[in-house]
Amino acid sequence: MAPTSQIRFIDTALSCTGPFAVSYTDPDQKWLIRKHLISLIQNFPSLTPSVDQFFHDNGSTVNLLNVKGYLQVSHSTPRIPINIWLLENYPFMAPLVFVLSDADSPIHSNHPFVDSSGATTSPYLSFWSHPHSNLSDFVRNLVKLFSHDHPFVYLAAAASGSFTHPALVSKQEAIDRLVGRLHYDVAAVTAKTEEEIEELAALEGEMEKRVVTATSIVLGLDREKKNLKRRVKEMTDEADVIMNWVGVNDPRHVLAAAGEGRTEDAFEAADETAERVVNHLAADKAIEDLIYALDEAVEKGVVTIEAYIRQVRSSAREQFFHRAKILPWLH
Repeated sequence: MAPTSQIRFIDTALSCTGPFAVSYTDPDQKWLIRKHLISLIQNFPSLTPSVDQFFHDNGSTVNLLNVKGYLQVSHSTPRIPINIWLLENYPFMAPLVFVLSDADSPIHSNHPFVDSSGATTSPYLSFWSHPHSNLSDFVRNLVKLFSHDHPFVYLAAAASGSFTHPALVSKQEAIDRLVGRLHYDVAAVTAKTEEEIEELAALEGEMEKRVVTATSIVLGLDREKKNLKRRVKEMTDEADVIMNWVGVNDPRHVLAAAGEGRTEDAFEAADETAERVVNHLAADKAIEDLIYALDEAVEKGVVTIEAYIRQVRSSAREQFFHRAKILPWLH
């Protein structure tokens, strides 16, 4: 039996008028709310009804009935403070439920039914349907969920996580079990996917760097190719010039044109002085060849040492004379 004082509070809140009136206008709706609240506090004495202002996302405020208290899901775990709000369209709309946490009891960051703000959802709320759904059944379902997956982080690792044998569960527990497992599977897949995305992003960055490097290499090779083409053209042009010169100045052609037998006659000095220098150079080179030939002759025994010495002395004096004539022009 619910405490008389709490029943009287509910009746007073539903019948109040003026600025403190709750935002439920339909008499049948008020009767259903009264019935559900009384049933809830009978089954869960740790919960207490209250009337407070509720702030909607659009900034408007309304006076709504809500239930505050705690749930004791087991003797080995701490109590779970909760706050259940009955919105204007209750019971045709599911209530809003929050788990109240503090610094000493933070909420498990990856809980399947409670987010970091404490907002709570479950398959029972997702499939809320009047008249089949009510507050008492919902809280019973919530206790069962939290007994297997406690919302507070420091107990998450110690939670048993073992539901009843599949052959013995109800339809609702089977749904809860499936949703819980799917949540953790999705969380694991999401974490793995994010890790792979980070790896692919890093790989993409490395590939972009390689593309820049490869592009730079290709551009450099292209420039080198153009330079080589230009150099080949220049060398081809130079080769053509040389070939033309050779064609004009080939001694065989020159001698054939001159009709003479001396190769040196194919070259013409610029003036008399240049001609004298060329003659002295030619004489100097001729004496060098003579001395070299005498060396070979001595080695072979064709010429005697005495004859070799006389000829070398004579050739050396003559070579000295020619070099003395060339020397002023070399400086």
